[in-house]
Amino acid sequence: MKKKILILSGGISKERLISLDTGLQVAKELKKNGYRIKICEPNNNLKKNIKTFKPSIIFNALHGQFGEDGYVQTILDRFKIPYTHSGVIASSIAMDKEISKKIFIKNKIKTPKFFIYNYDISTSELIKKIKKRLKFPVVVKPLNEGSSVNVFICKEKDITRVVNSIKNYKKIMIEEFIGGREIQVAIMGNKKLGAIELKPKRKFYDYQAKYNSNAKTQHIIPVKLPNIKLKQVMNMAYKAHKIIGCKGVTRSDFKYFKGKFYLLEINTQPGLTKLSLVPEIAAYKGISFLDLINWILDDARKKK
Repeated sequence: MKKKILILSGGISKERLISLDTGLQVAKELKKNGYRIKICEPNNNLKKNIKTFKPSIIFNALHGQFGEDGYVQTILDRFKIPYTHSGVIASSIAMDKEISKKIFIKNKIKTPKFFIYNYDISTSELIKKIKKRLKFPVVVKPLNEGSSVNVFICKEKDITRVVNSIKNYKKIMIEEFIGGREIQVAIMGNKKLGAIELKPKRKFYDYQAKYNSNAKTQHIIPVKLPNIKLKQVMNMAYKAHKIIGCKGVTRSDFKYFKGKFYLLEINTQPGLTKLSLVPEIAAYKGISFLDLINWILDDARKKK
């Protein structure tokens, strides 16, 4: 009997379209391997879909809020069916940029300086605080979004407009801007899979640079770094993966500036689309997309 895989895809986050694409790409590959596939949304019919389809495993292809922040993982735990990627705690920690950065700092993993702004002071006071604690330009970002959604690089003249444009977030992060090179590292369980460098044509590796094929971001693999530096960034990504308690595949985003690596964040459910980085890194290491998906499923089955 063919094994049944339920793919959770779509959702209500701002990364819905990316999730749908990931779900379709994963389904396409698994069908080649003879699996019976059902793609479903994480809506009110989820319980019914699980009970009627009776999957042997759930492939979580969701991205963003409610999909990789521990929320849907809490629901899935009730069904006692293996599901892919990280569990509740690791997912919630990694998605919360404030908590994860505090953990990085505690464990001596270099990350850009930051503070949290909750609209408790005026923007003129905020500007003074930035000048005192950081300096312009700064990065302004939500605490719990992925795919660089609503991330801005701001000069002093931009700050009032930007923070007011994202007031729907109760708290935002004001982060030190680090120039230099964009390096991404993939971890696959206990394996340091590899790294890739990105050279976006845009100001930085934002949502359009990640998912618009016309953005013409240059992907460089192998990364042109001395072996000692490449080993250093791989070890930093592996350390972050382990201290947060991640499972399956993760991708960590770094900036490399003046000989130092700065960890920006760790992604517990990296995209698996045609433009995604983890499949590209895996392919360079001789791992096909289908083999990568099968490994993710096997890893999920081993979790306790």
